Order: sequence, then C-alpha cells, then structure tokens
Amino acid sequence: MKQVVQNYKSGELAVLDVPEPGCKPGGVLVRSAFSLISTGTELMKVSEAGMSMLGKARSRPDQVAKVMQSVATNGVPATYRKVMGKLDSYTPLGYSLCGVVEQVGAGIDDVKVGDLVACAGNEHALHAELNWVPKNLYAPVPDGLAPRHAAFGTVGSIAMQGVRQGEPQLGEVALVIGLGLIGQLVVQLLAAAGVRVVGADPDPVRCEFAERLGAAACGDPASAAVEAAVAELTGGHGVDQVFLAAGGGSNQPVELAARLCRDRGRVVDIGKCRLDLPWNAYYEKELDVRFSRSYGPGRYDPEYELEGRDYPIGYVRWTERRNLACFLDLLARGSVDVEPLVSHVAEFDDAVETYQRLKDGELKAVAVLFRYPEQKEEAGEAEVPAVAVPAVKRSGGKAPTPARSAKAPVRLAFVGAGNYATSMLLPHLAGREGVELSTVVTTTALSAANAQRKFGFAEATTDLDAVLGDKSIDAVFLVTRHSSHAELTRRALLAGKTVFVEKPLALTEDELAGVLAAVEESGNDRLQVGFNRRFAPLLQEARKRFGARTGPASLRYLVNAGRLQHGSWYLQQGTEGSRFAGEGGHFIDTASWLLDADPVSVYATAAPGNEDLQVVLRYPDGSTATISYVTTGAPGFPKETLDLVADGKVLRLDDFVRASVYDRKRWVSSRLPKARDKGQNAELAAFIKAVRTGGPMPVPLESLVATTAATLAVQTGLVGGAPVTLARAR
Repeated sequence: MKQVVQNYKSGELAVLDVPEPGCKPGGVLVRSAFSLISTGTELMKVSEAGMSMLGKARSRPDQVAKVMQSVATNGVPATYRKVMGKLDSYTPLGYSLCGVVEQVGAGIDDVKVGDLVACAGNEHALHAELNWVPKNLYAPVPDGLAPRHAAFGTVGSIAMQGVRQGEPQLGEVALVIGLGLIGQLVVQLLAAAGVRVVGADPDPVRCEFAERLGAAACGDPASAAVEAAVAELTGGHGVDQVFLAAGGGSNQPVELAARLCRDRGRVVDIGKCRLDLPWNAYYEKELDVRFSRSYGPGRYDPEYELEGRDYPIGYVRWTERRNLACFLDLLARGSVDVEPLVSHVAEFDDAVETYQRLKDGELKAVAVLFRYPEQKEEAGEAEVPAVAVPAVKRSGGKAPTPARSAKAPVRLAFVGAGNYATSMLLPHLAGREGVELSTVVTTTALSAANAQRKFGFAEATTDLDAVLGDKSIDAVFLVTRHSSHAELTRRALLAGKTVFVEKPLALTEDELAGVLAAVEESGNDRLQVGFNRRFAPLLQEARKRFGARTGPASLRYLVNAGRLQHGSWYLQQGTEGSRFAGEGGHFIDTASWLLDADPVSVYATAAPGNEDLQVVLRYPDGSTATISYVTTGAPGFPKETLDLVADGKVLRLDDFVRASVYDRKRWVSSRLPKARDKGQNAELAAFIKAVRTGGPMPVPLESLVATTAATLAVQTGLVGGAPVTLARAR
C-alpha cells in the first residue's frame, strides 16, 4: 500500500510503498476514502523538517534536554546512533480521516465490514491507504453524512474539546483569535451553543468565512474593529471567553486576550502560540487560563487509546471518542458546515506536490482533503512456598540443524524494529560479513519500511506467519514489547527457528512453562535471551584478571535506573509487567555469570509505594549478590556500578567505562569516557557463530531459565515478604 511520509532529518516528503498493516484484536482495518490535511499542525511539522540541525534544536528544546541526559547515561556514540536513527527515519503524517471498514479484529462488535467510520490519531488515522484503528479512536459515520465531511472528525473533536474547556453559556460572548481550520470550527460550535462570537485574524478571507459561518463580527486584531465589536456586544464589559486558536511566535494574541476579556473571564489555549502572559493584566482581572489537550479525555492514555478501556460516562462525560461521535452528529444534522472550508481536494498520489504548494504559499487553503483511489463518496473499526525452576526437557535432544554451506550467509529475520533494535542490534548486523538481513516484521507498516531502507532488509512485511513458515530463514530476532516475548518465542521454536529474544523471556511462570513446553515438543532448544552484559569486553577482561576463586563471594550491584518519562510503555504494568520484571534479568544474569552458578533463593524488599528494590540472591556455595535497583537517585550519577569481593580480591566495574581489580597487584583498565560497550556486538557475534556452525548456544538454556525464574521470584517475594526458594522441578 501507499503512505505519505517525511524524513525529519532531510525534510524529504514521499508517497512510500509500505507493507499493509495487519488487523489486530481490539480494532478495525480501515481503507481510507478521504483524509484531511491539518494546515496548521502538519505544515508546522513539515516546516520544522526543512530547518537546519541547529534550527531543529532551537524549535525543540525539550528534546535537546533528553539528548543531553542520554549522553550522560549512555555515552556519546550510543546516543548519537539513537538520535540520528530517529531523525533519519520516515515519519507519518495525518491524523484525521474517513474510510470503510475492511476487516474487524477480535473483540469488536459495534461495526462490521463495509461500515463507514471516522478515525482519529497521529499513529492510526494517517495519510495511508489502509490503517489499523483501535476501538476508542473511531466512530461510525451517521447515515447521510458525506465521507469528505466525516474526514473532519478529528479536527472537529479538537475544536470541540477547546470549546468545552471554555464552559460557554447561552447568551455569552466569546472571542476567537486565529481563524484557521480549528478557529473556524470553534466559531461554528460556539454559535451552535448560543454564544455570540467575535473573530480576530489578519487574513480578510478567513474573517469573511467566519462571518458567513456564524460569527457576529470579525477583523484584523491590529485594527480597532475587533475591540469595537467586543465593546458593542458586551456593553464594554469584555468577552466571557477567549479561545486562542493561533500559532506562531507573536505574543499579540495573549495580550489581546487580556485586554478584551471581562473580569474573571476564561482564556483557553487550543493552538500553539507564544504564552508570555503579561502578569499585571492577567492578575488584575484574575483571568482563568486553561489548556485544551487535543481531542479530549483519553488522549495520550495508552489504556484508553490502545487497550480500549473506556472511562465511565458518569465520571467522564466527554471522552475523545464521544467528542468524535458528537461532532459527526452535529455535521449530520447541519449544525456545523465544513463544506465552505474545503479549499482543495487533491488526489492521494499528488500528496507531495500538494504539501509543497501549501508550504510555498502557492496554495492558499483553510482545509485540504486527499481523495483515495477507488473510493466513491457514497461508500458507507509468611514464607512463600518454594518456586520451582522449570526443568528443561527435550523430546529428542537438540533439533537437527539443517545442512548449510559454510559459505552461505546466515539469513536473519527481525520481528520488531523499535529504538533498541535499530540503535543497539541492527547497526552491528548490517553489513556484517556472512549475514543477510532477510525480512523485517512490524505491526506498523512504516516502521518496517524504515528498517528496510536503513539496514538493507530484502523484504518488509507485517505478516509474521509468512516469516515463521519461510524455511530459508535461519534465525529470528524477537525485539517487541515484553508482553509478546514468550508467545512469539514459543511460536518461533515450534517453527524450528533459532531464536534470539530480547529480555525478558517471560513475564509469568505460566509463560515460562509455555516456552519450555515448546522446547520439549519440538526438540528445538536453539534459544538466546539478550543478556548482553556478560559479553561486555571490559567485564570479560576484569573477570579474567580477577581469576578463579576458592571461597564464597559477596557481590554488590547498584543500578541507578532513574525515573521513566510519563507515557512510557514500561509503566503499563498491567500488560507489560513490572519494570524490574522487564529488565532485572540483565543484572541477575551478570551476577550469576560472575559467580559461575545459578541462584538458589531470592529475597526482595521495597518501601511501600516505592519503586526502589533491594534483591538478595543466594548461591549454592554460600555466595550472595545484592542488587539495589533504584529510581530515585541523581540522574548525573553512573547507571551501573558493581563490586565483587572474594579471596582477598576486589573487582570493581564503573558503568562499563572503567574496571579495576585489587589483588597483590592492582590492575586498572584505561578509561573510556565516550563509549559504554555493554556487550551487544560480542553477544551478536557469538550468536551468529552458533547459528552458522550449529554449535552450542552462547548461554546454556538452563542458565536462561534460572535467570528468568529468579527474576519472576522477585515479585513473588515482594508480595509474600519472605525469601523464595528456587527449587528445581523433578
């Protein structure tokens, strides 16, 4: 299928061929009929992409701050790869469309194939021929409403949420500053609610539009006309609400709002304009400044948008889906008219030219629609009991490795192409001698196309079954969200593939048992989990220098994990498990590798309501490892520090940039201030060698299972408040 994309680094716009998205449970697959260009938001993004790197940095200081923090935590090379990888990627455009339901996912019963729906979301209602849209981001189109008008649903919801934030009452007077697409819709919604409206915009054509669509008067904000109209309509008291629907760097809208608003009036920011509030003016009138967040309650909440969990109507009357449905109803009843706003309808294949004409100012427009091919406008989504470490059973030993030529490349498939895959794994595999990147599989079409372009995959698809059934593929990398790891691993093992799965292997004991059942059923134990730290060259050298030990050891591992950003999917514990369940295996595996044994018990404790954990692992020879996993530390402190003490010797690791061993003679590595090699490259080399030769996997399956079981036991111990014995099943 085709999709409109932009490269944020170069500014290039393209209509790209990408794989068709699959229809996942909880949503519908929609074939687009019309999609709407947001001439404000989208053109701002297009303009930013054309800036120099310095200009981009100045326009997004929040992102610059994140980059600097990443440099402090991960070093310059890793941060550079991550940032440039994100910049030099195609990003989607679009967030408002109307289309026909082509396929219905499991759990959906409110629409059927052939129904017309309006769709929302900058990840789901894209300028693309097909989109997968979750339940709370689509709404059925009322009978008789034209698809080209229903395509305004999302921007209409944005305008409606802004109006709701102003809490207008019958007979009040409002001022709308900025009469672009959102402003025009705000004018109509206010008029439909019985509010008299004054509009302000320097463009006389937009002022004329607004007056035709219900505004009492409009004019240039720099002229006396707007102030005179407000004085006449309000008896000199000032307007009850001001809606800021303007963009740009001028502070004039905010100053005008203070001058023309009544005492204790409301100022609602809907657009993205400068908000340098004049303190005296806002203080003396005690103005109520409010922000309107996108389409309404539910926006940016993954449980609402992706998992379909609605808010009870008794507590949240107007969610983003209800706003969408309400706006469609107003359109269908003629209370709002969007047809006069349609300046241009372009064929979808002409998208690049259309954007360029808008950017250059050749095409003056309030609203522009893309019309998709083959779409008709008439077309209608106490002590805790011992936890058993599952025994590894193989029905017939290792699954036979297919005969392969020593010169034949190892053909790899990637399932998932997110940040970690594209910054930490694929750069080490692309161009590696004897390796062929065969196929990349993602749930979103554009991420697959990006990975194919950047790393040279022969194919990109959203069809996992086709990859698992492809006998020419030697190994599959699973780099997806945590909740999918166990099931994908199970399926890949049963398909006879050698599997590399990022940590964690499983989030529950049942999931771990399912993976081992697949090993037993298939006889295929060719599995590696991405526990990369044991492969780090610095730690390998330090372990060698430390040498063998004769007595028990004491190991302390401090992980200064830091706080996650709001909205991170790591915080979705209901579906993705706890944060420690997701990444704690890294540190348990490193400790077990240094101690050359698997743990026999786990004790975990945490302060109530605190994410900081203390995990104590006990080993067969009496050795102990204490992992302090903290999120409340200073962000400037190193992320990982480790001390191993035994036999009168001490090994110290400082965040993978320096290591030392204290013995009769002290050894200190050279400091690597700009690089933190945490072992990914060496780990991948060992994995590829095992695939090519059919030799043993880099880490024994028993060790992977023991580490996973110990990680899961942490949560069991936190609940029970007592040590958890890791007893092997017999």
